[in-house]
Amino acid sequence: MDHLLIFYALLLIIAFLYASVGHGGASGYLALMAIFSFTPAVMKPTALMLNLFVSAIAFYQFYRGKHFLWKLFLPLAIASIPLAYIGGTIHIDAGLYKKILGLLLLIPIIRFIFFPNIAVTELRPANPYLSLLIGAVIGFLSGLIGIGGGIILSPVLLLLKWTDQKQTAAISALFIFVNSLSGLAGQFTKGIEFTGDMWFYVIIAVIGGCGGAWFGSLKFNQTILKRILAAVLLMASVKLFLT
Repeated sequence: MDHLLIFYALLLIIAFLYASVGHGGASGYLALMAIFSFTPAVMKPTALMLNLFVSAIAFYQFYRGKHFLWKLFLPLAIASIPLAYIGGTIHIDAGLYKKILGLLLLIPIIRFIFFPNIAVTELRPANPYLSLLIGAVIGFLSGLIGIGGGIILSPVLLLLKWTDQKQTAAISALFIFVNSLSGLAGQFTKGIEFTGDMWFYVIIAVIGGCGGAWFGSLKFNQTILKRILAAVLLMASVKLFLT
């Protein structure tokens, strides 16, 4: 019972923190499920389902704050949606899956520890052709691993100086939603398996997501929480590499 309470508490915190930066939280949910020894067959669809709800909440809050840019989002989504579906149809060996996921978890770990609050002072115009390429690559990885792609897209947008923090959160939220939906559709073609407590997980994630998205769309310092989450992700990454 104690380990279940810890799982639920961490699920709530992950949903809160990821939603506060416009993310659905799939990488966090996958990390958490890896720590608690869920099978990859359950991890991928469960993470994507939670992603759908939390990213939708995050998008609503950031869109209301007028941070969304359709012109930048569309080429990213046009390329990513079909590739996320294709990635979702591909079955990969459980051992290889764990290694790829463990590697991808290093991205948010590095960002949360070393770059918790990236400030963009001067924005540059986005390149639509590069946007298509970025969307395609991230979309395929998203469907293959069972994430929405926000952990990869966000630092890319900020490093290219195409968006500020709030715009990044708004674009990432909808990008995550459409990729999660597409990846989930791809997984349905080969059969899908949810945990029996799926809807209870959704309720917890929605509560955390609502709080995180509301605080994140305002001024909220998340540095301490980000470092706590980085520690959880690091534990999961190490476990994935060792198992």
